[in-house]
Amino acid sequence: MGIGLKSMIQLKTKIIKHITHKVLSIQISLNGLSFCILNTQDHSVFKIEHITFDKKATPFSLLDAVKHAFNTQEWLSQEFDNVQVIHINKLATLVPKPLFNEDAIADYLKLNSKILKTDFITFDEISVNETINVYVPYVNVNNYIYERFGDFTYKHYSTVLIEEILAQEKNANENKMYIHVNANHFEIIVTKKNTLTLYNTFEYQTPKDFIYYVLFTAEQLDLNPEIIETVLLGDITENDSLYNILYKYVRHIAFGSRKDVFSITKKIKNNHSHFTLLNRF
Repeated sequence: MGIGLKSMIQLKTKIIKHITHKVLSIQISLNGLSFCILNTQDHSVFKIEHITFDKKATPFSLLDAVKHAFNTQEWLSQEFDNVQVIHINKLATLVPKPLFNEDAIADYLKLNSKILKTDFITFDEISVNETINVYVPYVNVNNYIYERFGDFTYKHYSTVLIEEILAQEKNANENKMYIHVNANHFEIIVTKKNTLTLYNTFEYQTPKDFIYYVLFTAEQLDLNPEIIETVLLGDITENDSLYNILYKYVRHIAFGSRKDVFSITKKIKNNHSHFTLLNRF
């Protein structure tokens, strides 16, 4: 039986109605949650919000926190054209693509991470440097997001960082050390003439912890703090405690930038903050 003109108009109207021109990016860690809503029509950031936990969560309490956010925040109750999730944890490792065997996926993580037999392990392919990022996502949170929104995409935090930094370094001829700062941890990415030399993540509590890991990494890689160009990203600003202690030992410091063209809101401090959350779009 054919569909009448009226039914076709109604169907078309229904389809159009569900195109919201809004995309949701969620960043998930045991220390907190971050949400960002992008309007894809005018490339403006509609909403950006951070929730910091009083104490480090467990994977179980993390799910409760995610559910609570969706049940109490009205701006999360709307529909989205696309939902993207970023998982932040230390349970990740990079494997050269030619050496990767999916049947042995757990073996890669066992070398430097404590994993359980019940852990779900997956991977991202980083095509820019032909590596595989093997990691453990928060699968209980993934299941909840799927139940709420249906299909969505997710990546590990380090995948987003590496992809964007290597894209920016595509034509570079010099060596660089990128430092991406968060409230409880930071990442160091070292590139040598547009190739990835190192990615590592460190937890810290004080500026002394921070500078110790930076200088230790430089020493291990034979990087001279007086020479190496150092690029800062994330939750760090000029003359804060981390910047000041870094400047005592590392001479060439500059702030990096996102390459997006999104309209800036009051909650976006500068062009090097929210680097992973906004580069997920």
